[in-house]
Amino acid sequence: MPVPIYQVDAFTDEAFRGNPAGVCLLDAPADPAWMQNVAAEMNLSETAFPVPRSDGDYDLRWFTPAVEVDLCGHATLATAHILWETEVLPCDSQARFHTRSGLLTADRRGGRIELSFPTNPPEPTDPPDGLVDALGVDPVYVGRTRFDFLVAAEGEATVRRAAPNVGRLKQLGVRGVILTARGDDAYDFVSRFFAPGAGIDEDPVTGSAHCALAPYWSRILGKTEMIAFQASTRGGIVRVALDGDRVRLAGNAVTVLRGELLA
Repeated sequence: MPVPIYQVDAFTDEAFRGNPAGVCLLDAPADPAWMQNVAAEMNLSETAFPVPRSDGDYDLRWFTPAVEVDLCGHATLATAHILWETEVLPCDSQARFHTRSGLLTADRRGGRIELSFPTNPPEPTDPPDGLVDALGVDPVYVGRTRFDFLVAAEGEATVRRAAPNVGRLKQLGVRGVILTARGDDAYDFVSRFFAPGAGIDEDPVTGSAHCALAPYWSRILGKTEMIAFQASTRGGIVRVALDGDRVRLAGNAVTVLRGELLA
């Protein structure tokens, strides 16, 4: 039986910007090897696989073209967008997802989708051998989260012009490296995310990275609500709000492709 599949640009209100995600609507759990093959076929940074539960919630898993991941923001936002757009879930209902990272929720608020994710604050650490040279950036701070290294630099321009050696970053043995700096004008902070450990040289807009960025910049800036920009080639805006041990991530989404999987 054909399986509906979608491609959604997340954390943007404009097609071909933000971060594209696949969303594959399943009726029942699928074989992980098949899901991995679908994600490789889609060749997007992540493809999401929601499965309805008897309580009205969803189980949710995410795969890059290379591996399954424990947390993904933009594909969760894309999934909620598709559930509401296709009326599988009523537009006024909260989308609730059970994942490897616990319960994640999505709500429609003021024309945007707002995710509630657990924070993942970085702990200060000495940079491992090879990190600074691979980034080509002088850090003012290095931290370690559950998944990644977080490196803060001096100035937005440093983040934007960075040209890291992703092959050497892959050797660090983590999912990825978040590079960030205070924003110059329109944004409180900017970032880029390099994830060769998950098979992604540079991710366009990374919701899960903002689970670390929000508590870090909240402490530096003395704010709990901030506007962030991920300065990849496609670029995307993430509105973040720190709420205890949770962070709210808000953005838009645009469907760019609808189809059916026949294999």
